[in-house]
Amino acid sequence: MKSLRFVMFVALMALSPVAFAQSDAQKSSVASVPSEAQKSFATVKSLAGEWEGPVTVPDMPEMSGGKPMHLSMRVTSRGNVLVHEFQEAGTPLDATKYDHPVTMFYVDGDQLTLIHYCDAGNRPRMTGKMSPDGKTVEFELKDISGSTEYHMHHSLFTIIDANHHTEDWTFMMNDKPIHAHFDLQRKN
Repeated sequence: MKSLRFVMFVALMALSPVAFAQSDAQKSSVASVPSEAQKSFATVKSLAGEWEGPVTVPDMPEMSGGKPMHLSMRVTSRGNVLVHEFQEAGTPLDATKYDHPVTMFYVDGDQLTLIHYCDAGNRPRMTGKMSPDGKTVEFELKDISGSTEYHMHHSLFTIIDANHHTEDWTFMMNDKPIHAHFDLQRKN
């Protein structure tokens, strides 16, 4: 009798992975409805690629009209993160000489989130929402790690078409907003 119970126990244990696999397959076959944050993230991820274009800084005209900016956006971490890297076009990747801010986009719970790793040495975190027409994603400051004296405070991404988008960033300098407008064309 003991051996029969043992054989039954072993048989049940052997079948349990099959039962769990079938249960997982049934769960994955039911299409889940993407959240607003996931829809917004999909919109931002559609910008993956290489971009270039001029920057206009109305609050500081001396910063406008220089070399165009180069933007690299790539999806990583099995599709869970978008890496956004700006630099002046034609400059080498040398963080000791050139500004090279990095921004990471991801879904955190029910929020589209970005963290901007700024050359000012801080890390503003913003949450974003997509407009009803699906053409813009606007980010508002949630919190900041590091100094708050100089920091990114707001951003707005506007998709014109698959090969053209704009980015508007607001940088705070001692509580004074500085606005920068990037007009970007896809390079690949």
